[in-house]
Amino acid sequence: MTNEKKFEWLLRIGVAGEFAGHGLLAIGHKADWIKWISQMANVDTGVATTMLTVIGILDVIVAIIVLIKPVKPVLLWAALWGFWTALVRPLVGNTADIFSLSSPWLDFIERFANWAAPLALYFFYKNKK
Repeated sequence: MTNEKKFEWLLRIGVAGEFAGHGLLAIGHKADWIKWISQMANVDTGVATTMLTVIGILDVIVAIIVLIKPVKPVLLWAALWGFWTALVRPLVGNTADIFSLSSPWLDFIERFANWAAPLALYFFYKNKK
């Protein structure tokens, strides 16, 4: 296997793992996420739970696509969705002290790979053509 192929598969596994993990947590109705959806979308818990289930299923589908046959539009979606979901932390958290070690902005920074890895894979395929 060439180094290029190893690079490609490492990115594919990383992106698929991230989306499968988040998708399964969403399908399992992670309590914090239900609260965030309720708050951001201004909906009740039942609607937020249903939305989270749909989001989880879509995330798992993205993971499967990335493993089986990655397509550029799905990778762009994954990058945008990864960026948004990372950004949710500071949007719903207390952002008053941006320089605190407990700042939600650090949660956002910690999740840069959630959007950077699918974007890197997108550009990898874009440059191959």
